[in-house]
Amino acid sequence: MNIFKAMKPEKVYESLVLVPWDELAKDGIKTALLDFDNTLGPDHATEPEDYSYRCVKMIEAQGIKCCLVSNAKSGRSAKIAEMLGVPCVTYANKPGTSGVLKAIELMKSTPEESVMIGDQVFTDVIAGNRSGCRTLMVEKLHRPEIWYVMLKRPFEKIVRFIGKF
Repeated sequence: MNIFKAMKPEKVYESLVLVPWDELAKDGIKTALLDFDNTLGPDHATEPEDYSYRCVKMIEAQGIKCCLVSNAKSGRSAKIAEMLGVPCVTYANKPGTSGVLKAIELMKSTPEESVMIGDQVFTDVIAGNRSGCRTLMVEKLHRPEIWYVMLKRPFEKIVRFIGKF
């Protein structure tokens, strides 16, 4: 896959609540693979917030199953997923494909029936595209971010400018 094609999501939304979940369901999407940090909840939070619960409920109301796909190397994401009542794949190794493909298998889905959604081009979008999923990007949920993500944001801005997304 061309690296520039791998970095471009199908569409960018301001937040998960603005994604047309009903249209995705009609298009055959059965599984939403969700990043947590700054997508479904605050960066490095230890528990979901009301927005997190609301989004999962909204997605599932359309008949789409949710699964967290996180690069976190601790039990934090697993605990959050448990609180949300959804499965989780930790150590996802995004932008690699192993975590995304493991989540698809766990959900008894296929790449064609799955959408990967996150707030970062260099992890979520690339991992989803390389795995054969549809990919959507959301703007980061909250301003504060961990230092290593902040380092990537200027490069992401350049990619988004060139790719016009």
